Amino acid sequence: MDAYQTIEGTAMARIEEKKSEFIAHASFADTEEKALDFLNTVRAEHRTANHNVYAYILREGARMRYSDDGEPAKTSGLPTLEAIRHAGLTDCIIVTTRYFGGTLLGTGGLVRAYTAAANAALAAARRVTVRLCVRGVLRVEYALYEQAQRLLAEADARPREPEFSDRVAIPFVLLLGREEALLPKLQELCRGSADVTLSAPYFAPFG
Repeated sequence: MDAYQTIEGTAMARIEEKKSEFIAHASFADTEEKALDFLNTVRAEHRTANHNVYAYILREGARMRYSDDGEPAKTSGLPTLEAIRHAGLTDCIIVTTRYFGGTLLGTGGLVRAYTAAANAALAAARRVTVRLCVRGVLRVEYALYEQAQRLLAEADARPREPEFSDRVAIPFVLLLGREEALLPKLQELCRGSADVTLSAPYFAPFG
């Protein structure tokens, strides 16, 4: 996997079904520790709720987990997990809090309500594409600065704020693989003495 879809930050949605209130919180989480921290934060905020149902999917270890948190089996946690899967998202957790309104919804009603709440939270979230990237730093003489910027732009590199000292240091982020075409051009520009450092590949929002 060299690219996947996730959400940025957090999002919340609220629905009501037969006077029961369902509050769904969705969040980016790329480790189990972050997912559980988010779960515990929501639980602490809603200590008096009847249920805090959750589901998450992580890229790391292809891990998927869910909990019905006291609701009838497979009526809440699994539908929440399926909402994430159906949306094609990874590194995402949804925690749905339920405040019981006094009317039983039945198994079908619970499935529909938890699915609707999860989908509403995901609809409120901002989706991003995470891709394999490399960080780089290019150091050039001042006279080559504008030409170097142009080559980085042609490679669809994302430059960061440059640093000016005896030379110009241009930090940038580049999709993995595009450095293969960029580096020879930089060497040609700098007559074989291009000063470029590249990081190991890592996942980051890009696009």
